[in-house]
Amino acid sequence: MKSIDVFCVFPEAVDALVKIGVVGRAIERGVVEFRSFNLRDYSPDGRIDDMPFGGGPGMVIRVDVVARALEEVYGVPARKVRGIRRVVLTEAWGKTLTQRYAEEISNDERDLTILCGRYGGMDERVRTELATETVSLGDFVLSGGEIAAAALSDAVIRRIEGVLGNAESLAGESFSGDDTLGPPQYTRPAEWDGERVPGVLLSGNHAEIRAWREHEARARTRARAAGEPF
Repeated sequence: MKSIDVFCVFPEAVDALVKIGVVGRAIERGVVEFRSFNLRDYSPDGRIDDMPFGGGPGMVIRVDVVARALEEVYGVPARKVRGIRRVVLTEAWGKTLTQRYAEEISNDERDLTILCGRYGGMDERVRTELATETVSLGDFVLSGGEIAAAALSDAVIRRIEGVLGNAESLAGESFSGDDTLGPPQYTRPAEWDGERVPGVLLSGNHAEIRAWREHEARARTRARAAGEPF
């Protein structure tokens, strides 16, 4: 995966979150291409939503506006875009974004397109005819999909080779292996307000440090699974 395109209502919000830090520098260096598009630019009158058929509250983003945006950007019929790119729709009821899912997308040969829902959601035909899948940050509702698109983009881009200065940083992260959480981390000062760093981390014994970290990571994982504080 070398390219991410986001179609949304507030592209400036996505850009502000994605184009910073190591991910932003990777985009500047051309390691990955990132673009954001305003759906309003593809509506003849600037309106992208309408009242839902059958009545009810809220407004629904129109399928024809989304289709026109895809066709103008990619130069093919809207239905064919998902044949050449992975087209992810953000909705609260979608598949939960996980580390494993981010890894899968980063390793996919297809480039990524993200369609952001907003208002009362997208016309269902966006999901059935234009998207390959639907993703969510969790079982809660956001005002729009821009935050989810930024989170997915960041999680995917940082896993691309050449983005992080030290690729080994990925190895010990939470969820990097068998959904195990990462261990506690400490840095200077060695003592703060009476609280000391665990002595093993200051010992210089790398075998003992590795064993301690593995133990703490497993303990954290068990506590999280049991719903206990940690």
